[in-house]
Amino acid sequence: MATSNKSIYSALAANLLIAITKFIAGAFSNSAAMISEGIHSLVDTVNQLLLLFGLKRSKKPADAGRPFGYGKELYFYSFIVSILIFGLGGGLSIYQGITHILKPEKLGDPTWNYVVLALSVVFEGASLIIAAKEFNVIRGNNGWWDTIIRSKDPSNFLVLFEDGAAVTGLFIVMICMFFSHHYNIPQLDGLASLLVGLLLVGVSVILARESRSLLMGEGITDTSKQKITLIAENDPAVVKVLNVISVYEAPEEILLMLIIAFKEELDTHDINDSIDRLRLEIKEEFKLMKFVIIQPESITKQYKY
Repeated sequence: MATSNKSIYSALAANLLIAITKFIAGAFSNSAAMISEGIHSLVDTVNQLLLLFGLKRSKKPADAGRPFGYGKELYFYSFIVSILIFGLGGGLSIYQGITHILKPEKLGDPTWNYVVLALSVVFEGASLIIAAKEFNVIRGNNGWWDTIIRSKDPSNFLVLFEDGAAVTGLFIVMICMFFSHHYNIPQLDGLASLLVGLLLVGVSVILARESRSLLMGEGITDTSKQKITLIAENDPAVVKVLNVISVYEAPEEILLMLIIAFKEELDTHDINDSIDRLRLEIKEEFKLMKFVIIQPESITKQYKY
C-alpha cells in the first residue's frame, strides 16, 4: 500500500524554504558547509518534484502503447532521484569540502548560520516525523529495514531516507561549525561539507540499489508462489504447476504467469473452465494480481527458466 503524498508535500515545502535561507546565510558567512547544506536542500526539493511527477505518471491508465500501464514510471523517477542525490548532493558537497580543506577561507559571522541551522532542524525534523509516521502505518509490526527491502513503492522510503540524512547532516554541520569558530580551525568547515557529501553518497547508494531492483523487475515472494501453486494444484483439472513467473508492474499491480499441466483427457472447453476458475480464485486471494496469464502445457516437456 502506497503512502499518501502528505510526506512528500511537507518535505517539498520545507526543503524549498530552507534551501533559500541556507544559500543566503552561506553567502554572508562565507561557509562551505552552509553552501553544501543549501545544495543538499535544493536537490531534495527537486527530488520531491520528481517523485510527485513519477507518481502522477504511474497512475496513467493502460493504453495500446503500454498494455500493462505506466506503473514503472515511479521506479524510473525514483532511480533518477537516487542519482541526483549521488551526483548533485553528494558530489558537489564533497567537492566543496575538499576545496575548503585544501584552501580554507576566513569565516564570517556565524550567527545567521546557527539561526538557519536551528530553524532547519525544526522544519526538517517535522518533515521527518511525518514521513516516519506514514512509514510506520505501512510497516505495521515488521522491522524498518525488512519493510524497506520488501516495499514495492519507493516513495514509501525515499522521503524517509532524505529527511533522515538531512537532519543528520544538519547536526554534523552545527558541530563542526561550532568547533571551527571556537578554535579558529576553518578546515573544519570543509570537513563538515565533506562528511555531508559522504552521507548523501551512502544514502544514494542504498536508494539506487532498491530502485534499480524494482526497475529491473521484482517478483512475488516464495511464500506467495507456494500459496498460488497450492491453489492451482487443488483444482481437479490440474496435474501440476510447472512454473510461476511474476513481476511488479507497479507498486499495486502484479503480472502473474502460470505454466500448468492439465489432465490429458480434458478437452479445450474443460481447460478453459479451469483457467477461468483459477484466475478468479487467485485474484480474490491476491488483490494485487491485476494480470493473470495461464498457459496450458504438457507435463512431459521440459522448460528452463
